[in-house]
Amino acid sequence: MALADSAGCANPVEDNPFPDIIELNVGGQVYITRHPTLVSVPGSLLWEMFTQKNVRSLARDSKGRFFVDRDGFLFRYILDYMRDQQLVLPEHFPERSRLQREAEYFMLPELVKMLAPKLSKQNSLGEDPCQSDPEELSPSADTARVLSSTSAALSGAAAGGTAGTGGAGTTGTEGRRAGFITIGYRGSYTLGRDSQTDAKFRRVARIMVCGKTSLAKEVFGDTLNESRDPDRPPERYTSRYYLKFTFLEQAFDKLADAGFHMVACNSTGTCAFAHDQTDDRIWTSYTEYVFYRE
Repeated sequence: MALADSAGCANPVEDNPFPDIIELNVGGQVYITRHPTLVSVPGSLLWEMFTQKNVRSLARDSKGRFFVDRDGFLFRYILDYMRDQQLVLPEHFPERSRLQREAEYFMLPELVKMLAPKLSKQNSLGEDPCQSDPEELSPSADTARVLSSTSAALSGAAAGGTAGTGGAGTTGTEGRRAGFITIGYRGSYTLGRDSQTDAKFRRVARIMVCGKTSLAKEVFGDTLNESRDPDRPPERYTSRYYLKFTFLEQAFDKLADAGFHMVACNSTGTCAFAHDQTDDRIWTSYTEYVFYRE
């Protein structure tokens, strides 16, 4: 009897073994509400729990409060819905999918429908707009835009009677997407103390490619080595690709053929002595060239 008294602040009537004021422990969070609120949605899990006659069958914590082993933070929204059957979420609510799962557990079908994603009104009910990479939110729309531009270019060429290389060039330009590609490489040489004629240049070991995967593959094709970042999705960015050749001019030619123009470059250098017994120095430089296509 002492345990039953600690679960509420009012005495139950003969037909209802539950008090009017009920204390709940939901996942460690304590809630105090009225019995009519918990049974306001017939057929729900809470309705089934608090309309039964055998109160002893319900789990309780050490202080006699009815215990529900669910997410205590999200239960506040379940309880709010039970009060007036309306859903009000804070702006940019990040737990929408988890709250929908809680609504399914508590057998609230109307709340589940309210939480279902709506394609025409994204984020209107508090979905997190930053859950994933913006480039991944609508790849199909991006692809459709490219196909639309290509189709428009082809239609324009046919209507204007364009023929020869001019027409082909126009179509290729319209079908290309804008973007940046950065080319980086490291080089080194040893310089003697007497004159620059003693300089011994070393071969460029590797030309790095940074940018969107789809653009890098479009420009460099089979000459692009993807072994350091395999299976990269087309719409994601990488800085781990490198070229299978070591001639910068060849990379520049390919970028120029694809319609890219250099917009910036920078270089850094460091120096170290080659040997303790000589004045020969090893210079190491890292250079980046930034290309852009409109």
